[in-house]
Amino acid sequence: MGRNTRKRRTPMATKAVAGAAALALGGGGLIWANFYASAHESGSGQNRTKATANQIATINCPDVGQKLTKVPQSARKGVAKELALLDRQITEAYKRLADTRQAQAGDAGFVNNAILGPLKSKRVATLDRIGININRAGGQRPQGLDQFAQCQGVPAEQPETNDGNAGGGQNDGGQDQGQNNGGQDQGGGQDQGGDQGNGGQAGNGPAADDFINIEDVQPNSRNLPNGLAANGDGGSTGSFTTQCGTNENENRNSDNVIVAPGVSNGAQHQHDYVGNQDNDAFTSDQEFLQADTSCQNQGDKSTYYWPVIRTQDGQNEVDANAPGGGQDGNVGTIQQVSQAELKFVGNKTSDVVAMPQALRIITGDAKAFTNGLKNANTSWSCTGFEDRQVTDKYPICPEGSSVVRTSNFQSCWDGQNIDSANHRDHVAFVQQDGSCANGFQAIPQLQAKLVYDVPAPQIQNGQVQNAYALDGFPDQLHKAITDHNDFINFFDENVMNQMVQCINSGQDCQ
Repeated sequence: MGRNTRKRRTPMATKAVAGAAALALGGGGLIWANFYASAHESGSGQNRTKATANQIATINCPDVGQKLTKVPQSARKGVAKELALLDRQITEAYKRLADTRQAQAGDAGFVNNAILGPLKSKRVATLDRIGININRAGGQRPQGLDQFAQCQGVPAEQPETNDGNAGGGQNDGGQDQGQNNGGQDQGGGQDQGGDQGNGGQAGNGPAADDFINIEDVQPNSRNLPNGLAANGDGGSTGSFTTQCGTNENENRNSDNVIVAPGVSNGAQHQHDYVGNQDNDAFTSDQEFLQADTSCQNQGDKSTYYWPVIRTQDGQNEVDANAPGGGQDGNVGTIQQVSQAELKFVGNKTSDVVAMPQALRIITGDAKAFTNGLKNANTSWSCTGFEDRQVTDKYPICPEGSSVVRTSNFQSCWDGQNIDSANHRDHVAFVQQDGSCANGFQAIPQLQAKLVYDVPAPQIQNGQVQNAYALDGFPDQLHKAITDHNDFINFFDENVMNQMVQCINSGQDCQ
């Protein structure tokens, strides 16, 4: 089969208005269920009538990919396909969870017997194949893989957080560690409300408690990410900005070539792509180098991508019945980025070295809602209020102010590898003093700032209208904490050297 027949693009330019508030899946009539039955009593914002404690809101499975740190290079593609299958199994189980609320109400053992039990059986078989892949490639079969087969149901009723600025604690070199509920963000008690009339996810999120008025967030209550070298004291204080547009041509798909190479719809949510224009699950490094770029500097063929934001307005995109879109619980109108700033800065304590070609970096965690905050790393704010930042809430901005998403990438590299088995161990965040640990080398830090002119949601009586939210895995309930950003370096060597020189000499270049 030729390369051109394997490639496929998901056109996003045409929009069909459906006006439906509920989401039909794949033409089969499956409707996303409404599984948070909570409401605010009249006259009291503090009294909540929650769903019964035995009502299961979502499914929490061990993130096997993050636990596999030693996978032979020749086995990684096969393992990645099995990991993507694990994700698909979770999604299928979650859809069944959402579609069987009536049966669950009449049978206390239904979720365990009809959903979690069969899911475990499927995961045991998939985990066994992962072990076989690793063993055939000459690696040591991981011990105890079976322990990752069991998944848990997460009840609808969860503890409340004490404030609206969770994740506002320690920020270790650009990686928000958070401080709520033992390390796992609960999104303000997971009070999701019902359909809420938002014309969108119909119980799959977002909800009133996923939003916060930016004016209610205390200034400087969260440490800003380190690596802002302009404030350094002898490090590399320059910067290099690349102009790659805002994805005006709507280059989008639901693949992820880093995490799931060779797997169509491996992300199960749509990404915006800027920079390299040939980015899908099947793109090879050589094809990246030969592709066009949206960057003004044609020496930058890097790929930059992030999950799209949609407004829950009752309208359907062309992917309303497609994988990555409606079939995976992502509905509503995709919002165009109004501004995209991609800037590389230096290190507070040392010079930076050139990034190797094809270096892959993922920052943030698309599964942070169930994984916990270990890898969560996003700042949400509003223009004019950027000293007020949150990680686990979507901001409601005042009139004339726009939503801001900021991701500051890892900026320490192990000096050898362009990727690692779990896509994280080859890079790291700086330490508290700004230096790199464990013999890692400082590289230019990518800071991605995205601005959106989205209408402000309205919250009345605990219900949200005109909400907006990230695309994501359906079991993650479209939480703000699951934001993430991806980068693969395909700068021309000369341009990369120019970047390093600018940063190390204190210049600001483009």
